[in-house]
Amino acid sequence: MRTQVGIVGAGPAGLLLSHLLSRRGIDSVVLEARSRSYVEQRVRAGVLEHPTVELLREAGLATRLDAEGLPHGGISLRFDGGDHRIDFADLVGKGITVYGQQEVVKDLIAARVDAGEPIEFEVSDVVLDGLTTDAPSIDYTAADGTRRRIECDVVAGCDGFHGVSRRAVPDIRIAEREYPFGWLGILAKAAPTHDELVYANHDNGFALYSMRSPEVTRLYLQVRPDADPAEWSDARIWDELGTRLQADGFTLNEGPFLERPSVTGMRSMVAEPMRHGRLFLAGDAAHIVPPTGAKGMNLAIADVRLLADSLADLLLHRDETGVDTYSERALRRIWRAEHFSWWMTSMLHRFDDDHANGDAFGRALQLSQLRYTVSSRAAATSLAENYVGLPHGAV
Repeated sequence: MRTQVGIVGAGPAGLLLSHLLSRRGIDSVVLEARSRSYVEQRVRAGVLEHPTVELLREAGLATRLDAEGLPHGGISLRFDGGDHRIDFADLVGKGITVYGQQEVVKDLIAARVDAGEPIEFEVSDVVLDGLTTDAPSIDYTAADGTRRRIECDVVAGCDGFHGVSRRAVPDIRIAEREYPFGWLGILAKAAPTHDELVYANHDNGFALYSMRSPEVTRLYLQVRPDADPAEWSDARIWDELGTRLQADGFTLNEGPFLERPSVTGMRSMVAEPMRHGRLFLAGDAAHIVPPTGAKGMNLAIADVRLLADSLADLLLHRDETGVDTYSERALRRIWRAEHFSWWMTSMLHRFDDDHANGDAFGRALQLSQLRYTVSSRAAATSLAENYVGLPHGAV
């Protein structure tokens, strides 16, 4: 098979890249290790930055997003028993939209299939070759067991942290940080009782109140990174959520869990450079952020917007300026998002297991930062500006 861009990975990064390239008349083939049903049902992030929504609209991919997404004009920071709203609309004139990553993936896959453009699921044994030449190739085993090859001009590695693409970069440098806690995630069939996300800093640990639809809430509790979800009964989960999210006038609807609660580890990771010859990394293949700042999917989308422009210059005009500077430019935004995510995580979580004899100095610093953030318009504006998303290309 011959194509211009071979894309490894059918998450938001790979799928959106294929659409952006197609709009420029550049053909591509998308390969995905999982089944279509798996990637369409995999529950991940749910907050779309303002620039992400604008890009999806510009690309003609936001029909269902505009119909079903939940626009939010702010978030709440909850601590000291009080609720403090950060008004994005007032501070920066923009907001965010709650719309699940799996819904974005469904929309992108449907659009690609409707356009008759190639996408293969359940591929395995992917091997990248010739990456330092002008004619790289991708060998893989198709779902029917046949061995196939794609010859292309460029390979886009959008296959996540565990994919083959990052491992194909010989001089890769990894900067990372592990956090001493995880998130116990709950997806419940329970109508939200609050219009916006709530980030709670409590003596028992962090909690996040969010939603996926008018009928479904998404909630998280800070737990040990090695916590066994089986230790957390339904009653214990709801009791702890009620304790950590407590505030005057706040109620918490309970309902059956739509999936088994699971624990997600918290880590930061950046891999650089994001280019090796004709291989370009994007999304989780190059970076991971703790979910506190809601940056993961949005960073992937910012990557591919930049990459699509760079590849168009290369393939349509033989101009290599964009691809030569892609890694450097993408990393500027990535590190800004990494810092914001680290800052939010550090401000909101307990970093000591023994709360009775914990880090009193660190705890006092957290509360001082929270009080300053909600009382200073300048500090609140900084949070709002980063949370709703800096304009693509602005960093």
